[in-house]
Amino acid sequence: MIKTTKISTPLGEMIAGATEEGICLLEFSDDKIVTDEMAELKELLGAEIKEGRRRHLRHLKKQLKEYFAGKRKVFELPLVTPGTDFQKAVWNELLKIPYGDTVSYHQQAEAINKPGAVRAVGSANGSNRIAIIIPCHRVIGADGKLVGYGGGLERKQWLLDHERKFSGKPVDISLF
Repeated sequence: MIKTTKISTPLGEMIAGATEEGICLLEFSDDKIVTDEMAELKELLGAEIKEGRRRHLRHLKKQLKEYFAGKRKVFELPLVTPGTDFQKAVWNELLKIPYGDTVSYHQQAEAINKPGAVRAVGSANGSNRIAIIIPCHRVIGADGKLVGYGGGLERKQWLLDHERKFSGKPVDISLF
């Protein structure tokens, strides 16, 4: 069973989902693909989806609140990320990008030893169902510009500025 709940954030309402094992979903409620992602999770995990409570969701809410207050830079949550081996490699690499930093899609492809797979890396990032926690917002274009974020480029810019503000790194960039 996947239990879901809504979480209010400074960037709008998000929908979170968790199994007994961990967090499997965190997306902005207004993202058009959230319904598709929930259906995909239902199929991949062979589980029903129902609004409810889970300890993982309680921990997620607490850690997101700390993150948005600038007090948390690393999330400590078990994650459930069904996908292909390639997708999992891409998502695991996202988890290695330090708070307040960015990398390009090309750098991410090189980091997983697939330098020619830049577009596939972008596609895998787009398939990430756990926004913010698996920080695909930290990946930018090779030219330093913002590209591709399911929650919208304004949210991506906000998240990057927020992290730079609390990391002590310069915030003076506008990436789009």
